[in-house]
Amino acid sequence: MGELILVRHGETEWSASGQHTSYTDLPLTARGKEQARGLAPLLAEFRISLVLTSPLERAVHTAELAGLTRTTRDPEMHEWDYGGYEGVSTEEIHRTRPEWNLWTDGVAGAPGHPGESPKEVGDRADRVLARVDDAFRDLADDGDIVLVAHAHFLRVLTARRLGLPPADGALFQLATGTVSRIGSEHGRPVLVSWNRMP
Repeated sequence: MGELILVRHGETEWSASGQHTSYTDLPLTARGKEQARGLAPLLAEFRISLVLTSPLERAVHTAELAGLTRTTRDPEMHEWDYGGYEGVSTEEIHRTRPEWNLWTDGVAGAPGHPGESPKEVGDRADRVLARVDDAFRDLADDGDIVLVAHAHFLRVLTARRLGLPPADGALFQLATGTVSRIGSEHGRPVLVSWNRMP
């Protein structure tokens, strides 16, 4: 079986400023586009058989600029829905909730928009991983599968792949425009490399 390759999209205005960004579909900054293009040599090292992206343009554009072709958008690979914290930085949240932690407390709801709990994001990640495992079984060439998505979602997905609870995604800091790898050893998922930059 091949490896699971995780790509975080390039920088956006809000990722640079630390604002929580889920459904607000901001474009890549000039630096973000440069980061995405810089991923191409790293990704050329793999035998890529399938590429899944978040439906959001910052992930789709990163894949395109990185030279990934024949991509499929997976609607469940969108970023954590931050509810009332959309566009708000952790620093701003701490002014009124100094002990707040996304990984244990989740998000504040907004009228008609409650956001997601860590468990709900974990459940989505599990469904994506189930489809990834099906795809690995169907691949005849033992190729690698690339997921292009968002920091918090990919951190939760990594925790779940390694058999950890969703909140343990807090252990895996993930920078913009990076490549990470999850492989296997003795039949168990293992982290092979993390946060690799061009």
